[in-house]
Amino acid sequence: MELKGKTILISGAGPGLGGACAAAALRDGANVIATARNLDRLQGAVAELDPGGERTLAMVADIMNSDALGVAVAAGVERFGGLDGVVNVAAYDAVMGTLLDMDADTFRQVLEVNVYGSTNLVRAAVPALKTNGGGAVVLIGSQSAMKSNPVPQGVYGPSKAALLAVARDLANDLGPDGIRVNTVVPSWMWGPNVQMYCQWQASERGVEPEDIKNELASANALRAMAADTDVAESVIFFLSDRSSMITGQRLLVNAGEYFDT
Repeated sequence: MELKGKTILISGAGPGLGGACAAAALRDGANVIATARNLDRLQGAVAELDPGGERTLAMVADIMNSDALGVAVAAGVERFGGLDGVVNVAAYDAVMGTLLDMDADTFRQVLEVNVYGSTNLVRAAVPALKTNGGGAVVLIGSQSAMKSNPVPQGVYGPSKAALLAVARDLANDLGPDGIRVNTVVPSWMWGPNVQMYCQWQASERGVEPEDIKNELASANALRAMAADTDVAESVIFFLSDRSSMITGQRLLVNAGEYFDT
């Protein structure tokens, strides 16, 4: 029970990694404040994870909306007595196109959501974390910040590269208050988004989705692909007291596709 008695806020707590992080946090004893933009989908996910609703609180909050984030944090603190950690899974990753052909508004929006939005969430949580005597912030990066993405997502990789710098500076800024800031960096991650990609590629190439998955995994040292649940386990480590002296770091969870040197 790595997180027994702790309260964790998880943004983007719907299908995929956000839900996997919430499930792992609940399994390890935490209370979870789950936020997302779609209330119906969020409530459905939370009800599945915690049918009795005893250890979860579902709150609608866009990471770009400071007021909504403040309300979510305050409601969680009132319900559970404090705040010990924050995980930002919410991101804008659905835009396709290269840097050269992406229009200015889309370019700006991806940067705003992935960089400013992440910082905005941390800013909303800091007062409660300080009151608590410290805590942990976990940001979700992407290997595309370090290695070209074979899928043309243009500004997504640069936005996640900027997020690594944000995490470094936040770790320095918040360290005196006992707040640690680390980044978990996945690559191809078996979950809803990659499943859809494999289905699309399988249809285009006349093969099975499993063939596409195996092809992607064949480039990895472990000849396997991390699942969203694997990435969630690394998030739990950074939230737990086992990482109490780790801050400003990044951890690649990629089955050895790329080595961080």
